Parts: sequence; C-alpha cells; structure tokens
Amino acid sequence: MSGRVVIIGGGIIGVCSAIEALRDGWEVTILEPGEPGGVQSASYGNGGWISPASIIPMSMPGLWRKVPGYLRDPLGPLTIDWRALPSLSSWLIRFLWAGATEAKVTKTARSLNLLMGDAPDRHMALALEAGASHLIERRGLLYTYSSRAAFLAEALAWKLRRMNGVTWVELNDHELATAEPDLDPHYRFAIRVDAGAHCSDPGGYVAALAAHAERLGAVRVRGQASGFEMQDGGKLVAVQSSAGTLPCDRAVIAAGIASAKLASKVGDRIPLASERGYHVQMAASEIGPRTPIMPHDGKMALTPMAHGLRAAGQVQLADISAKPNWARAEVLLDHLRHAFPSLPMDRLGSWMGHRPSTPDGLPVIGTSMRVSGVVHAFGHGHVGLASGPETGRLVADALSGRAVPEAFSPTRF
Repeated sequence: MSGRVVIIGGGIIGVCSAIEALRDGWEVTILEPGEPGGVQSASYGNGGWISPASIIPMSMPGLWRKVPGYLRDPLGPLTIDWRALPSLSSWLIRFLWAGATEAKVTKTARSLNLLMGDAPDRHMALALEAGASHLIERRGLLYTYSSRAAFLAEALAWKLRRMNGVTWVELNDHELATAEPDLDPHYRFAIRVDAGAHCSDPGGYVAALAAHAERLGAVRVRGQASGFEMQDGGKLVAVQSSAGTLPCDRAVIAAGIASAKLASKVGDRIPLASERGYHVQMAASEIGPRTPIMPHDGKMALTPMAHGLRAAGQVQLADISAKPNWARAEVLLDHLRHAFPSLPMDRLGSWMGHRPSTPDGLPVIGTSMRVSGVVHAFGHGHVGLASGPETGRLVADALSGRAVPEAFSPTRF
C-alpha cells in the first residue's frame, strides 16, 4: 500500500515509524516543532536502557498501600503534586486497578514483552543501517541490591521476567566488587542481564535515525500540529499545523505528551498523564560504573554515556504546565553519591521531561476508533526508547491495514 503519511512527532517513536513506513512504500513527512532528539523530547532525556527485562509495569499489587506515603514524601521515588489530584484522580484509579492482581500484571508484562523481547537486536540492526552503531553498546545491565533478601523481596517482578524468557546471572558480593570496584560495598548482591544493551547518546541516536529517514526519502517539516482536515464524510485529507496544511492520506500521532490532545481532535479520548522524569549529567570520570546499573534503593538508571555519566529516573505526577521541581534532580544526585561515594560530583546539567503514560502501563498503538486514516503511537511511559523499533513496525502494519496486537488498541479505553 502507498500514499502520503504525516508523522506527527520526531522522537524515537516518530522516526522509527517513519523508517518503517518508508519501507512499506509510503511518502513520509515528519512534523516536529524542534530538532529530532532535541531537549524538548522525552527521547533526549532517557536513561538509555534497552532491556528485555523492562517489562514490569509501574503499578504492581500492593502499590495502593504506599500511595499515602508517597503523598507525604515530596522526595520519594514517586510523588504526586496534590494540586493535580482533581485532574489525575480518574487516571490514578485506573492505574491502581491495572496493577491490583498478579493476573493483571502478568498480562501486562506479556504484552510489553512483544515490544521489548528482542529490543537490543532490533536497535543494533537499525543503528547499523543508520550509521550509528557506535551509539548502541552491549555490555549487559546490572540490578544491584544490598542483599539477596532484598532481591527476593522483588520476587514477583523477576518471576514475570523469567516467564517471558529473560535470563540472568547472579553475582555475590565478591563477584560484584570485581565487576564494579567503585560501587559502595553496601551493595552485596546483583543480577546481571547479559542480553541488555544501552544507548550512549539517546538524543544523538534519535537525530541519526531522523537523518537516516531523510536519506530514505522522508521530508522533515518544522512545525506544531494543531488538527486534522476531513472531507467526504470524515475522510482524512490533511494535517493542520503551524507550518501550514499538509495534505495526506494517513497521519500518525506520535507526539508524546501532546498526543492525547491531538487524539481528541479526531474524537478519541485517551487517558494520558505525564510521569515527569529527571536526569543529572555528570562529567566523565575514571571512577564510576563500568556497566549501566540500577540500584534497587534508588530506582534509577546510572548509565555511562558518550558525554559523561547520567543518572536518570524519578516519577513526579503533576500538571503538564507545572514548573520543574529541581529537588527531584537533587534526589538523583544523592542516590548517585550513595552508590559511588568516590565519584567526583562535577555536574554538567539537569533535565526534566514528560514520559507520556497510560494508566495500564501499555502504549496506544493502532488505528483511531473514529477516523480510519489516523494511527495512534504514544503512551510508552518508561519504555519509549527501547520499544521504538518494534513500535515503528506495528505502526507500519496499522497504516497498511495489517493486524496490530489487541493489547495496544485504543479501543481498550
């Protein structure tokens, strides 16, 4: 099938969708208000992990008991801005319900595995094709714990991973100290996922993929989408934008946190919230992690990057327009000091961005419920970067009328 498609969004989901649509013979326009991979995008600030183990939803059984504590602790791993509670209440109820039972999270993990199971291989193949293979590194990934008992406290999460084919190696205190000599010795146990990979420059990687899409024939337009033009009983004929009207036969909404508003323009009401994430970027040093590390007490990614060490994580549920709470970045810094006390604290900068998240922890990938010419591709939460290549393939399937897994359908809402 062929025709003209406008892909709204130049982040990892948008550029991967563009590449796959081009393979299928579509004429592709990428509409993005900034530079692909720029600081405005969630892709830019990502922790860089590409892990088959990243299939565990944020909402897990028993989480509801912790919500009061989260509301009281402004610097905990997950905080909620109380001023946003009226607008977030419906999303939060759905969020807690999605993780209420083991059966529910088992189903969610199985669906996420469709996107994540072979993500490292897909990224390496795509990076090679785009001339950016140096940005994908396969050193494995480490999950560190204070003890094996702390690891066993997360038994359900690791059970779900094993059920979905994730394998790992256990490291005792001596093996961990050998692998990571600068890590504080209070970490005495670790899980190493050898199949895991990481991206050493997420923003640069997205820019490289966008440039690759342009070499394949995509046209990039700098502008902000504002709506859709319909004719003949609701047939899509154009995307309206600040850059003018862009004629098309299909449109893909891959605009991150802005996607829900655009989806509403075609009559689809998708519950989407911003899980605001933060990172701090440290100068390169000989001291620090040899392998990307996720300390269990910090719930964050410590990733060696091309331009230094990045500590990324934290979740703050707040209104999209709320100002950044930079104390969240300081929490990351404190955890980094805790994990690597000898690391020089030479900070290069801090960043805050919006993870577009659905309450059930699954992205929305599929044709609009009301306009057949519009395809949704957003709501990836914490796995946007890692799941980009497989999402792009599914978007191409939806554009050409091929089946997409029902788990991601917008009709579930």
